[in-house]
Amino acid sequence: METRPESPQPQGDPRWVAMVYQLSSASWRVCAESPHRSPVQYALGEMAHTVRARGGDPAISLWGPKDGGWQRYDTAAAPPAAAPVPAAATDAPKAPSTHTQRMDGRRRQVLLAGLTKAGLYDLTPDDLTAVEALVESLDETTVRRVAQWLATASGVTQGTKAADQAG
Repeated sequence: METRPESPQPQGDPRWVAMVYQLSSASWRVCAESPHRSPVQYALGEMAHTVRARGGDPAISLWGPKDGGWQRYDTAAAPPAAAPVPAAATDAPKAPSTHTQRMDGRRRQVLLAGLTKAGLYDLTPDDLTAVEALVESLDETTVRRVAQWLATASGVTQGTKAADQAG
């Protein structure tokens, strides 16, 4: 069984710092840092998800400020077991998880950026309804592909306009 050394305390003034153990170099490295906790926790979650998807077992450590000094915080590899939910509560509609909301926001942002690159800046309520329908029905890869098509189409349109003006 492999043993990893404890994560060393980060250098400098206390702030939120995520560290990851790299087996190849047998050392701890900073992978995210911020004066705020939530972006560092988000980065840790994304990194751990990626490592697990590749079949690895991430060794991570979260450091943060406490009383003017450093403190290491627990980063449980597995989420805590959920408490049993009463049967009446399971009948209620479930609110989307934070991850689902974040992914919907990301897809919405990609589509709106694609529309902006295509020259569509002033969207009507019907346009926004269509964007929401796409966000809810398409996965992120497909949304990115649609945005790429929009950006490509805008480049062709702008190139044609430039050629028309030059000629």
